[in-house]
Amino acid sequence: MEFEAVIGLETHVQLSTKSKIFCGCSTAFGAPPNANTCPVCLGMPGVLPVLNEDVLRRAVMVGLATGCRIAERTKFDRKNYFYPDLPKGYQISQYDMPIATGGAITITLADGAEKVIGLTRVHMEEDAGKLIHGENLGHPDSSYVDLNRAGVPLLEIVSEPDIRSAEEAKKYLEKLKAILEYLDVSDCNMEEGSLRCDANVSIRPKGQKEFGTRAEVKNMNSFRFLQRAIEFEIARQTQVVTEGGRVIQETRLYDSARDVTVSMRGKEEAHDYRYFPEPDLPLFTASQEYIAAVRASLPELPDDKRRRFERDYSLPRYDAEVLTASRAVADYFEEAAKGAANPKIISNWVMGDILRLVKERNTAPQSLPVTPAMLREMVTLMDEGVISGKIAKTVFEEMANTGKAPRAIVAEQGLTQITDTSSIEAEVDKIIAANPDQVASFKAGKDKVLGWFVGQVMRATKGKASPDVVNEILKQKLSA
Repeated sequence: MEFEAVIGLETHVQLSTKSKIFCGCSTAFGAPPNANTCPVCLGMPGVLPVLNEDVLRRAVMVGLATGCRIAERTKFDRKNYFYPDLPKGYQISQYDMPIATGGAITITLADGAEKVIGLTRVHMEEDAGKLIHGENLGHPDSSYVDLNRAGVPLLEIVSEPDIRSAEEAKKYLEKLKAILEYLDVSDCNMEEGSLRCDANVSIRPKGQKEFGTRAEVKNMNSFRFLQRAIEFEIARQTQVVTEGGRVIQETRLYDSARDVTVSMRGKEEAHDYRYFPEPDLPLFTASQEYIAAVRASLPELPDDKRRRFERDYSLPRYDAEVLTASRAVADYFEEAAKGAANPKIISNWVMGDILRLVKERNTAPQSLPVTPAMLREMVTLMDEGVISGKIAKTVFEEMANTGKAPRAIVAEQGLTQITDTSSIEAEVDKIIAANPDQVASFKAGKDKVLGWFVGQVMRATKGKASPDVVNEILKQKLSA
């Protein structure tokens, strides 16, 4: 029997506001334990929460950017559960009246087809604290609670169960991350927990409409872990069913060291949390004027930018998608392409060497020594015939290591391309005379030998000869 996966993702996004959702404490990462706390986020008796308007604005931005309906009336609820890092004994969240519902995210599949992943809801909530087990601090008999994170504003973005593979789940999360970065509502730092994801995974016989029993895999904080965890969970459930067993509804954790998911506890249902309206926060209204003002503030989003790059820079769909997957990369390309004669060449360098440096140095493209203006100048030198593509590689590495301008590097190192036909002819004559067998092969119809001769001439001139001139001279002399 052939099975298919049914997957829905719940993504928690830490909003990059300066203060917490219901108090004025800082949200800065890395402060000493419990430094960013006050009676409100510590859950002291008698204190009252006050909603941070910046949290509401960012929630509305995300809802609008993903095509959701923004609720005219919304409220907060208490989600009751006990855990040491939840000082109040409940979390302020949203249950039956979230700020945004509906909407969708469109992903591009491997074959180039587009798929729409529906969104169920977007809602606001506060984060819990952090429990630190003593063995990590040299005190195995103790546990410690850091409440700096308690009250940090979160958005929970819940997808419909429209995802059918681990690869689709990864593409969905990548697209969602890009949208959030374009909106500048979160730094989306997955290592610091600003973007983390739970996956609800089930399987069913192919063609069956009813869903199978799902397991929830909690707290993946990288695209690779998300993909690997889902792949394992699909394989695990398939094996259970194939062997005559029954998948149970439960919460599981992904163990990246062993590349497996492990059972954590039985899956909670909504009634387990005993939701009820938060009595200290009134039901509130987001007016149409407010929503319109937020909509007017939205930046150009990834899909719109991709379409513009295809249109304005005549880029292939693949290039435009790679460049717009990150706002930082898109901004770098656009700055470099200003006034460039051939934006496609700029695109090739950004997608290749610039992204390579970004990965190697673990930094943003804007922080590289190679500025957009320097890249544009280097490509201009190629267009003018001053340097060849091979020499450009040398110039680029020198720019990356020293931050020097390309024209200065070319002048200092004498890298100007040789276009003088007489000096190139001299080298060609030497190489032809030294390789009679290859000459005979070319004359016998083996045209690929021409490439070998070009390589020999380029090597002899240390890459400085103009490849176009070399090709022309070789064709003339070999055909004589």
